[in-house]
Amino acid sequence: MGGISTVGEECAARSPGAPGAIPAVADGGIVRPLMTTSIQTGGGTTTLVLDIETVPDTELYTPPDPPSGGDRAFPPLYACRPIVIGVIWLDEALGCKRIGIVGEDKSEAEMVADFADFVGRYCPRVVTWNGRSFDLPVLALRALRHGIDFSWYYRGNGHRYRFSEEGHLDLGDVLADFGAARMTSLDGAARLCGLPGKVGVDGSQVEGLFRAGEMDALRRYCLSDVAQTAFVLLRYKLITGDIDRATYQRAASGLLSALEADGRFAPLLGGSDRARLLLSDPP
Repeated sequence: MGGISTVGEECAARSPGAPGAIPAVADGGIVRPLMTTSIQTGGGTTTLVLDIETVPDTELYTPPDPPSGGDRAFPPLYACRPIVIGVIWLDEALGCKRIGIVGEDKSEAEMVADFADFVGRYCPRVVTWNGRSFDLPVLALRALRHGIDFSWYYRGNGHRYRFSEEGHLDLGDVLADFGAARMTSLDGAARLCGLPGKVGVDGSQVEGLFRAGEMDALRRYCLSDVAQTAFVLLRYKLITGDIDRATYQRAASGLLSALEADGRFAPLLGGSDRARLLLSDPP
């Protein structure tokens, strides 16, 4: 399915005859049924929650020596090479359809092409944290490098328009009122909602893990950020009135069940305050 590799790919245990079941989708000759629970929200568009991990492209960029006792400068966007693209795909009713890594174990060009093919084919609303400033421009620049069709981004449904949520919702940007306030970190927003934020790994360690060949650790780190972004999305929809409290609780419980069925999320789950995350206590 658009190059998304999914370990434990189905979100939670669903039976084919369950309410909300949707047709199977072919993925490279493998047909997997995709099922979802029914949560009515009135929308008709699926949602793709996205995060990427990158390392410096040493063919294009030589980082300057860091100042004494300081960190090395972050590379310019054109020199950020994607190594992991993590996603959670939510259905029209915010039920979890799929959790996975796009183009796992493929070359960078194949990974970016798989992502572009998926978004172009299924036309989901893309949701990120700081994705207007980083994730999507980086992917677009790497499409430029490899000559990959990225028309979904440039000719699609308003993915580059800052003040619309139709094509792309950058949660970090909108919660900072489009620059009126300082953007908080995903770590901070996640902790407000009862999630642990960064667990064990942070962005400063990505390059070192990559050089050490620790790709599984990087994938888990990326997916942890994706999952926490998805929960922040649900809470954002609640506070903006897009969904009510009961709908939020059903959607958040469904996503939590999906993560519990996937061993990659054990550190995140172990550090979560479930009562706050699920709003179990009365306001």
